[in-house]
Amino acid sequence: MIHLPRRALLGASATLLAAPAVRAQGFSQRPIRAVVPFPPAGGVDVFARAFVPAFSAALGQNIVIENIGGASSRVGNQAVVRAVADGHTLLITNDTLAAVEALPVPGTGPFVPRLAPVLLGATASHVVVAHPRAGLPDAAAYARRLRARQRVTMGVPGLGTAHHFASELLAEALGGRPEHVAYRGGGPLIVDVLSGTLDAGLITLGTALEHIRAGRLVALGVTGKERSPGAPEIPTFAETVAPGFEIRTWQGILAPAGTPAPVLAALTEAGLAALRDPRVVERLASQGYEAAGLGPEPFGVLLRDTVARFAGIVGAVNLRPEES
Repeated sequence: MIHLPRRALLGASATLLAAPAVRAQGFSQRPIRAVVPFPPAGGVDVFARAFVPAFSAALGQNIVIENIGGASSRVGNQAVVRAVADGHTLLITNDTLAAVEALPVPGTGPFVPRLAPVLLGATASHVVVAHPRAGLPDAAAYARRLRARQRVTMGVPGLGTAHHFASELLAEALGGRPEHVAYRGGGPLIVDVLSGTLDAGLITLGTALEHIRAGRLVALGVTGKERSPGAPEIPTFAETVAPGFEIRTWQGILAPAGTPAPVLAALTEAGLAALRDPRVVERLASQGYEAAGLGPEPFGVLLRDTVARFAGIVGAVNLRPEES
């Protein structure tokens, strides 16, 4: 089991305002392109739009978010690894990077050796949400449907993604499997759960919080070991139907491999400064995220560990690359 940080790992400095702009070496005046390899309104996009303004201010560089969805994040990943390694192109992604590394598709990977970790930005629980008329009022009802082998359509932001693997792990713990339906990202998935096209969906908590609180979606449970500080009213699956179950997602920043060390250091310093800004911490918390603030080395270890865990899931469910 990979244990992700449960609270901000920034210590007392989390109460300070973000530091003045880092003296960024090696940057030109042109904007930095921050690629989010998913459509707008998904979990990574929510994190990026909370984090990037403070990151930009701390670095002293204009940063433009570019959403490039497709192929379970592979299209956006490819755009980054092919970019010039000068610090002006970054990847803001989640543990789906590890998922696609564990399930390589010919001609697109591997990605991890061609990327340099900058920092781990945040962690969060996934949440399973259902349409109010889907007949799934809580986790117990979901578990009963699966165990009875009754059809449940479960949307995930792409087959072979971290969300898909989290759903497979949960299904294994509950003793049955839903019918997974793939989407290009959490935003389009939410639209179909809201319309009733899908029974349920597994997505990052922050993507669904607004709809849960408005009563448009029913939250069956979160996948963390403990309830989320941003939504303490939602129970965990561990406390209801799957004792000991835990899987959390993470969001991180990476650059093309070969980016000069001084540039990477400036990016890391600015990113950590942004995550010390209490306004960023508060905004992330309100959206179900917990600021992490881990530097390149521990983030690299987490990335490799997550690849290894997801590779085990690929073998357990016999998932083939063409299914992702």
